[in-house]
Amino acid sequence: MLVIFDMDGTLTESSTLLANSINYVRSKLNLERLSKDIIIEQINNPDCNMAEFFYNLNEIEPIHEEWFSYYYSNNHDKEQELFNGVVDMLKRLKQKDIKLAIATNAYKESAIETLTYLKIIDYFDEIVGFNDVKEGKPSPLMLNKIVSTLNKKPSDVIFIGDSNRDKLAAKSANIEFIGVDFRYTKADFSKVVSKIEEYFCII
Repeated sequence: MLVIFDMDGTLTESSTLLANSINYVRSKLNLERLSKDIIIEQINNPDCNMAEFFYNLNEIEPIHEEWFSYYYSNNHDKEQELFNGVVDMLKRLKQKDIKLAIATNAYKESAIETLTYLKIIDYFDEIVGFNDVKEGKPSPLMLNKIVSTLNKKPSDVIFIGDSNRDKLAAKSANIEFIGVDFRYTKADFSKVVSKIEEYFCII
């Protein structure tokens, strides 16, 4: 079996870090700050063109990625944390010989930095970020890449995430989806958990 996790909002409470990183880029573009609630809502909105909405751009260019990564890297130790119970959950899943992976719309380098700082990177057999595929979620490309790399069948995979982007990606990849509602997402999930411990009743 393979369990794939989204990262932000699923394993980590990182809404402040994400919002501040985006607002840092906006400041470099001489744009006004957006509220955290608006930013998180649009990050999780599958219909949002993030380059246009956040930066008034046709596409995000390398310099904008550099600005985002600069703030993210210099503040990830102060503005994010693991949700309670995550480490115990990962240990218990590994004890069952379940493969674990990450599919995140964060850049891979940022994801590795976060998972390393939070001391959970060694639990994961594969990590795929936004810059590893042509399209981020809700495209299924991240999930397809992980399934192929770890040589699993979609029927043997569960994807766990906190947004409708995650839900749509799982549907397109023909993978079972479990939604989480720990902190800041209000999404329409048929299977939803509100406490880490509830995973073990489903997986």
